[in-house]
This record gives sequence, structure tokens and C-alpha cells, in this order.
Amino acid sequence: MAKKKFTAQRLARVERATRFVQGLNRIFCICAAIAFGLLIAANAVPQKKEYEKLQTKLRSVREREEATLAIKEYKQVQLHALREDTSYLELQARDRLNYYREGERILRFDPNR
Repeated sequence: MAKKKFTAQRLARVERATRFVQGLNRIFCICAAIAFGLLIAANAVPQKKEYEKLQTKLRSVREREEATLAIKEYKQVQLHALREDTSYLELQARDRLNYYREGERILRFDPNR
């Protein structure tokens, strides 16, 4: 009978050791998962900053492109008017050469004011 008791004590010790190792294994797995998550997050932060920097640069390039396209469209309209519209051509020529007809009153505003 003493052998069974001794075996039961050893069995209880082995079970406690097994539970202890299982607990350590769980803790190790949790720590490994947390470390892996932190590693991924640490790698994502510089990429996110670079992404935001590139987005800002893209926005500024698109704004410059829109401004350039607007200027181009204005110049195309102006060119078309110079080629096709004689009254616009006359108006531009008179404005540049400071010509006016008799009895005409011209008002000029200083653009620097």
C-alpha cells in the first residue's frame, strides 16, 4: 500500500509540474504574440509617416497641375479669341498701344494699388 501512496504523490508532483509548464507555455505564447504585434506595429509607423508625406506631396503636385491646366485653358481661349474674334483683337491692340477714338473716355486703374 505504501507504494501506491508513493506513486500517487509522484503522480501529483508530475501533474503539478505539468500544469506549471503548461502555464509557462501559455505565458510564453502570449508574450510572443504581443512581441510579434509590437514588431508589426513598429514597422508600420515609419511606413505610415512616409505614406502621409507622399500623400501631401501628391496633393501639392495635383494642385500645381490643376493651376497649370487652368492657365493653359485660359491661354487657349485667349488664342482662339485673338484668331477668330476681331472685336477682342481690336480691344487688346488698343489697350496695349493706348489708342482711343475721339469722344471716347478711357478709365485706367493702377493694378499696384
